[in-house]
Amino acid sequence: MPRRSDLRRILLLGSGPIVIGQACEFDYSGTQACKALRDEGFEVVLVNSNPASIMTDPEMADRTYIEPLTPEVVTRVIELERPDALLPTMGGQTALNLAVALAENHTLERFGVELIGADLAAIRKAEDRQLFKQAMERIGVNVCPSGIASSLKEAEDVGEVINSFPRIIRPAFTLGGSGGGIAYNPEEFAAICKSGLDASPVSQILIEKSLLGWKEFELEVMRDLADNVVIVCSIENLDAMGVHTGDSITVAPAQTLTDREYQRLRDQSIAIIREIGVATGGSNIQFAINPDDGEVVVIEMNPRVSRSSALASKATGFPIAKIAARLAVGYTLDEIINDITGKTPACFEPTIDYVVTKIPRFAFEKFKGSPAVLSTAMKSVGEAMAIGRCFEESFQKAMRSLEIGRAGWGCDRQEPELTPTEIERLLRTPSPERIMAVRTAMLAGRSDHDICALSKIDIWFLAKLRHLINIEVTHLYGHKLDELDEECLLCLKQLGYSDRQIAWATGSEELAVRARRELLNIKPIFKTVDTCAAEFSSTTPYHYSTYERPLYRLDSDDQLYKLEPESEVVTDSRSKVMILGGGPNRIGQGIEFDYCCCHASFAAQDQGFVTVMVNSNPETVSTDYDTSDRLYFEPLTLEDVLNVIEAERPNGVIVQFGGQTPLKLAIPLLRWLESSIGQSIGTRIWGTSPESIDQAEDREQFEAILRQLQIRQPRNGLARSEEDARAVAVRIGYPVVVRPSYVLGGRAMEVVFDEQELNRYMAEAVQVEPDHPVLIDQYLENAVEVDVDALCDSDGVVVIGGLMEHIEPAGIHSGDSACCLPTISLGEQALCTIRLWSEALALALKVQGLINLQFAVQRDEAGDEQVFIIEANPRASRTVPFVAKATGVPLARIATRLMAGETLASVGLRDEPQPPLQSVKEAVLPFRRFPGADSVLGPEMRSTGEVMGSASSFGMAFAKAEIAAGEALPIRGTVFLSTHDRDKPALILVAERLIELGFDLTATSGTAQALNQAGLNVQPVLKVHEGRPNIEDLIRSGQIQLVINTPIGRQAAHDDKYLRRAALDYSVPTLTTIAGARAAVEGITALQQQSLSVAALQDIHV
Repeated sequence: MPRRSDLRRILLLGSGPIVIGQACEFDYSGTQACKALRDEGFEVVLVNSNPASIMTDPEMADRTYIEPLTPEVVTRVIELERPDALLPTMGGQTALNLAVALAENHTLERFGVELIGADLAAIRKAEDRQLFKQAMERIGVNVCPSGIASSLKEAEDVGEVINSFPRIIRPAFTLGGSGGGIAYNPEEFAAICKSGLDASPVSQILIEKSLLGWKEFELEVMRDLADNVVIVCSIENLDAMGVHTGDSITVAPAQTLTDREYQRLRDQSIAIIREIGVATGGSNIQFAINPDDGEVVVIEMNPRVSRSSALASKATGFPIAKIAARLAVGYTLDEIINDITGKTPACFEPTIDYVVTKIPRFAFEKFKGSPAVLSTAMKSVGEAMAIGRCFEESFQKAMRSLEIGRAGWGCDRQEPELTPTEIERLLRTPSPERIMAVRTAMLAGRSDHDICALSKIDIWFLAKLRHLINIEVTHLYGHKLDELDEECLLCLKQLGYSDRQIAWATGSEELAVRARRELLNIKPIFKTVDTCAAEFSSTTPYHYSTYERPLYRLDSDDQLYKLEPESEVVTDSRSKVMILGGGPNRIGQGIEFDYCCCHASFAAQDQGFVTVMVNSNPETVSTDYDTSDRLYFEPLTLEDVLNVIEAERPNGVIVQFGGQTPLKLAIPLLRWLESSIGQSIGTRIWGTSPESIDQAEDREQFEAILRQLQIRQPRNGLARSEEDARAVAVRIGYPVVVRPSYVLGGRAMEVVFDEQELNRYMAEAVQVEPDHPVLIDQYLENAVEVDVDALCDSDGVVVIGGLMEHIEPAGIHSGDSACCLPTISLGEQALCTIRLWSEALALALKVQGLINLQFAVQRDEAGDEQVFIIEANPRASRTVPFVAKATGVPLARIATRLMAGETLASVGLRDEPQPPLQSVKEAVLPFRRFPGADSVLGPEMRSTGEVMGSASSFGMAFAKAEIAAGEALPIRGTVFLSTHDRDKPALILVAERLIELGFDLTATSGTAQALNQAGLNVQPVLKVHEGRPNIEDLIRSGQIQLVINTPIGRQAAHDDKYLRRAALDYSVPTLTTIAGARAAVEGITALQQQSLSVAALQDIHV
């Protein structure tokens, strides 16, 4: 069937901010859909609230709205743009739920908008647990014994029918298992059912009999209008049922299925997609198999492109989202040509001749009080993927891709000594550390059957892991490096051992191992991901490294000839630039850096360079095979990056765009490039030199520059021991901010108020980066923080790209603070100082490209503004995409051109861009995912993503940002107030405005007394420990619409934690700073007085 000619304009919904369970894989699918639809001649209207995504670049769609993803806002866009169709399957659960809401309130019908990709009936049938269960019974596919509940009473009735524990609770229409979990007793059952009913937009939960210990599989399936169905990829979870698939180590293709079992899953998948009625596009179907008798049960189906679709696309090279978009507009699979081969149609199922492993990355250390235990609600913040010729190679490459300090699966440090009881507990309890506990158990003499019985990890995987331990014993331990011969080293490399692991085991250095390998001619070769196991030639250079044995050929003269392994990299003499990506997402280093890497590639391609991307993150646009000219799916370690440099011999390497990951490689990479081998390749690091980056990161070198330039900074010191730390803190004066040097995202950063807290910090956190000292700074109370992104060229010309004012005070991590562009409260003198110091520092650090600077502005007793420098980072920062969307100036693209040697004058940027609207960036925090963690903000970053609101006034821009972040401000009701004594004078003004706006106020005794004395009518309420009914009761009974609570000090933080948790559980917006409360009052005022308007980027930046 040819492309539909009755559609002209298609509305695409994004997935909003990066949250746990819905990350940048939907930026990848949305970007692919935009490209595919526009290539087919359709006009694309895009709505998404996330400024850090590539899909919200004005070039990606014809009309781009960075607006909150709510039914009201999307209705307004439909009214303005009048699309013919809505494609809801590319934006995760957010877009799907929005499409359902717009269909059910008849908006789509009213404006004549057709749902394409999946219709309402199919979405309901797959997402509504009751309808799905009935559909499966009709086609004879087993589902788990279960029941549906819409209230706690119904949940108890279902529980009685199931009559056993544990039970699994799954809310309907949610993402990443949000609100669900495993209940082991009646008390947990009641608590999880309640959170599940709250999390489900339709208040519906599925309660299942536990299948804990069963094996879990996923199939990625595609169907077209002609009823052709293809299975794109099978994926097996290494962890058994009970761990969310996003938190499990997964392997593709499935490894432990017999051919008969695989065919049965295939047949059932095809029957399911037909029964549900997903007429066009991709779906993800999850199964459980009983390892004892092979019984198969279907768990659930996503009638959309899912998280696993990105993994399956990268694993096979088959672009699921791009093909799904084309199917949605009328094509059939046999009419679409596979991009990678350029010959085969999309109805050819992909075949892969390698193994792919994905390992998730976690951030439990950021959420103290929340146990590091994995369950059916997803907790991971990112993932790394690796490709190898066997499971062992793929798995070890994935372990070192995670960037958690491991060079592989162990063999890189002293093994931990654990008691048998500790080992058993670690094996029984799913956690990020369990895979390392398997190693400890094996080394302690536990059998594979023992480990399988405790962990439920399939015996096949355990045998592969056991093979690694046996190889270490025979090939590594007790050997010196020069004793390892060609056969021995080749065997280790084929099993994925890194040079660092071999160096550790043989007591040598990593580069010495590299030299030994090269002496013995053991070098990696690069294979191609081609979707067809080399049956057809591939036109797309998408590569992974591996090691192969030479072959021998018997010639006609009966002589054996050695054939060296051949690499599949095609030589290209054009100028090349290599971009090092950011690796797996984590808190502090996310999609913003991937955005910068993509822009570097686009800009370099525009300038005629061949671009080479190296990255290990399957979720991102940077690892799409058509973002760069060449893609290497490799770990970002020195060894793997050098392998690609030797294969590609690029002119330049860009290390400043991928966050801390490539920066940590910059100095070792520079040293290698300066060596005789490196010089023979002729590659250099583009842009600001690694030495300058090091100068800015190194406290002592940076201070010397500041003294020379006479730039003021907070009192500070360096401590390499506990005595040092105590002496420095006394000299500076408490409170102080303490943190390790060389960290991203404020990891292990804290404000400490006295010596006792400092001692505790030094004991707990100083091991974060053992080679570097702890930094101690004066804590600037009530200061406004300012972020600057600036550009500098080789002629020494500096232009500021964006100067942002933070809404939360200094001391809250900049990544967790809302910020606005342009500034709203700073005086001209402070702004002038900031601009002068930014220029001076950019020149002193010899920046060529981007620099990010952070300042604090504090008013002295006379009311005059004093500026302090906090830090300077001569690299891309997480605010770059926001500034680009707010000003219309693509900073990362311009920076790439400056690195290549162009000047700001030749690029055409001479002055600081002036944003046409007031824009606010707001952080999105994942506290709901971490029961037990406190939601108070501090100097350690904990947000996973961001949203943006733009309007003509600050109040409306802030209100829109809060709506987009899921924290919509109330316009009527009761506000609860409880603040520290020092905040009470400032609170009076906020309280006065809230009363003027028509709110009722209630407060704890001390706060109520202070406000009553100021003549304000405030009702007192009991604190949690003072008796009942208390503030927690009011929140839980829906009587509070907004919480303003500023805790300072340990005891208050502990007391208030309960009420903040209650506010979180009941989705009551909570502000933990007075500055945030002031901004909220402006936002509420705007919402009461103005109607919410929307604007496309193409109109804002004409």
